[in-house]
Amino acid sequence: MTRQARAACKNTLAFAVVVILSLGLLGASSAWSSQATSRDYLDIGIFSEVPDPGHPEGIVVAPDGTVYVSTHQNVLELPNGPSRVFKYSENGELLDEFEIEGQDPSRGSGVLGMAMDAEGVLYIVDRYPQRIVALDPNTGEQWDYATFSQVRDLCVPGPVLVLATQCAYADDLAFTPDGTLFVTDVAQNLIWRVPPGGGEAEEWFTDTRILSPFGPNGIEVMADGKTLMFAQTMTGPLDTLGNLLRGEPTLPATGKIFTLTVNDDGSPRDLETFWESEPGIGLDGIAIAESGNVYAALGLGSNSVVAISPEGEEIKRNPANEVENLLLEVPLDTPGSMKFLGDRLLVTNHAPFVAMPGAFVVFDVYTGERGLDPFRPQLPSR
Repeated sequence: MTRQARAACKNTLAFAVVVILSLGLLGASSAWSSQATSRDYLDIGIFSEVPDPGHPEGIVVAPDGTVYVSTHQNVLELPNGPSRVFKYSENGELLDEFEIEGQDPSRGSGVLGMAMDAEGVLYIVDRYPQRIVALDPNTGEQWDYATFSQVRDLCVPGPVLVLATQCAYADDLAFTPDGTLFVTDVAQNLIWRVPPGGGEAEEWFTDTRILSPFGPNGIEVMADGKTLMFAQTMTGPLDTLGNLLRGEPTLPATGKIFTLTVNDDGSPRDLETFWESEPGIGLDGIAIAESGNVYAALGLGSNSVVAISPEGEEIKRNPANEVENLLLEVPLDTPGSMKFLGDRLLVTNHAPFVAMPGAFVVFDVYTGERGLDPFRPQLPSR
């Protein structure tokens, strides 16, 4: 065979290899694409693990897909602070961590709900001291943004008694377009209002329908920018008493999602029930999709994620029961907060009680739809 013939043969063989590899890559790409879009509605995967101290609670997704997760602690643990906030890429890769400054080392630490402003600053609910701490993840700088007070008569600050005795216990928060921050208080059964720029929070809303040892929890602002939606963890004895006085059926405690309008003058009006669980089910975080569908983390009594239509009708929940939950790679253990990342929902596995090994994760729940963009206001310079 001549030199020219060998070269031609070699070039033909190389071309064939390139074609075969290209077809293989295309096939692999097509298979990956098909696999990526073939997940069932509310399919549950793992987004990331969460390092010590674990007990992930709050979560924020930045416009560029960066994810921030706050950490809490077991309700019966001795103080194990300080709390940390972990930073992840949109693919779940751990990028950085931030240690929360100024916490009381003698108390059980924990940071909970988080929100973000137009500059990318995080606003994080802290338990001890009772405040919102602002954290600039670009510089690491931290400062106190708002404080909360004890407005109920009784408070026994023991690990198990803080809820039952109505100690100040801010939980979740959400901005309206003008920079006002509304914050739920799960133990004092109220919603706080923090003015743009921060300061001392004011007691803004309470009602007999939200009085319970497990009160207002996850909160979001709806698309109109003036309607709040929040989860009532569970109804309580006073709600049952109200039913009796009204001659209505009295049932065991349920979880509820309420809507509440903010008037132009800043006052509240029209508390309405959007959805109610079956008896014995507690709620935590919620998230609203662009479609108007609402997603909620069911913790006490269920351990699942539920999808609810804009009309307040349940679409689906996953896992459907506790047996299915225990068969997951990592079972849901009192899931906490949730935020959209593209067409998936990231859900923190709070595990606030005795956690199973490997429980400290953030779940990736497939929804096939995008979330409503949260309001990230431009706040006054401090």
